[in-house]
Amino acid sequence: MGGYAFSKEYNAPRGHAYAITDVRNILRTGAPKTANDGPQPMACWTCKGPDVPRLIAEWGEEGYFNAKWAKGGPEIVNSIGCADCHDTTSKDFAEGKPALRIARPHVLRALDHLNNALQAKAKAEGKAQSDLSFNTAARTEKRAEICANCHVEYYFAGDIKQVTFPWNNGQTVDDIEKYYDDIGFSDWTHSLSKAPMLKAQHPDFEIWSLGMHGKNGVTCVDCHMPKVQDADGKVYTDHQIQNPFDAFDSTCANCHDQSKEKLKEIVASRKKDVKDVMGRLEDQVVKAHFEAKAAWDAGASKEEMEAALMDIRHAQWRWDYAAASHGGHMHAPDVMLRVLGSGLDRAADARAKLAAILTKHGVKTPVEIPDISTAEKAWKVMGIDIEKERQAKEEFLKTVVPQWEKEAKANGKLADDTATKQ
Repeated sequence: MGGYAFSKEYNAPRGHAYAITDVRNILRTGAPKTANDGPQPMACWTCKGPDVPRLIAEWGEEGYFNAKWAKGGPEIVNSIGCADCHDTTSKDFAEGKPALRIARPHVLRALDHLNNALQAKAKAEGKAQSDLSFNTAARTEKRAEICANCHVEYYFAGDIKQVTFPWNNGQTVDDIEKYYDDIGFSDWTHSLSKAPMLKAQHPDFEIWSLGMHGKNGVTCVDCHMPKVQDADGKVYTDHQIQNPFDAFDSTCANCHDQSKEKLKEIVASRKKDVKDVMGRLEDQVVKAHFEAKAAWDAGASKEEMEAALMDIRHAQWRWDYAAASHGGHMHAPDVMLRVLGSGLDRAADARAKLAAILTKHGVKTPVEIPDISTAEKAWKVMGIDIEKERQAKEEFLKTVVPQWEKEAKANGKLADDTATKQ
């Protein structure tokens, strides 16, 4: 991730209640002092809570996206909640019905694009394809598409950095890669290899759709938000989103007759298989980046390097498509292994081309790879002053965030008892 904000800090997800707190705390968002300061765009708030649809409605899409992240600080203060998934002002919701909604316009557009792409593919192959456009989709599709508000791959498009889903060709790793290649998009230029890189976010909806559960209409809600019964016998959807094994009798056992222990063993085995190949691909991509740097340092030309750099781009994209997913080994282990295997092919192609370039320029191989076995060592190699970053963030949290919350409370947008206090 050399040269990209993810090289500063990347943590395991904690859950919806912490969305606001975590995006404030992460080093990637920097330490802005004013509304027009800082490294990140407004788009970084887009999945974080119900204040976002409100702001888009008030400011318009362009008005919302065409700003720095810090501008949203006093406005986006309530973490992910009911209104992100339900039309809480509707009659249906008042009567206890789900009233599912997608309140972010770019998500509705993306689902329309995906539906068009998949309908065209299905027609060409003589197959049937469910309607995925949210407003006309069946309830089963809608229950999964609600999660596609956020649990998807996306990028920031254009000068205003508008959140956009790259689904015009479909949702496989190849479909999305082709979309990015065709428009000449890259998230950043790698600081070592100078490759035009892609940063996968969390293509969970995409990977689930390609897996056995997705193909059979078993949705995110079925496994992570099962139906439960209260003391009075009332059945409701459990909104404590969790690992299905934590509610085994209400989730896995509805379809599978194996024991919990047996299914956990199967999932653990699949996870190990995916992690093993992922580690091998990571090793090859890291070596390719350092070999590319050595080639540049030896005087290689842009023309010589172009093909190898595209191979690096495509190899790391496949690694990240798998690595950035939440539970890809469970949702579609076969897809994960194919993605990672094809990534190994791209990495091998890159290294073979780089070997020829290095030989041409008189560079002895193997190229020495510095020790990046810990975060601290990697930060040093990448030239990141992590203590400076942490100190700036600490000052930001002590001075700027309290002002955001004070302003939000004064404007009636934040109550004293709020999830952002967690």
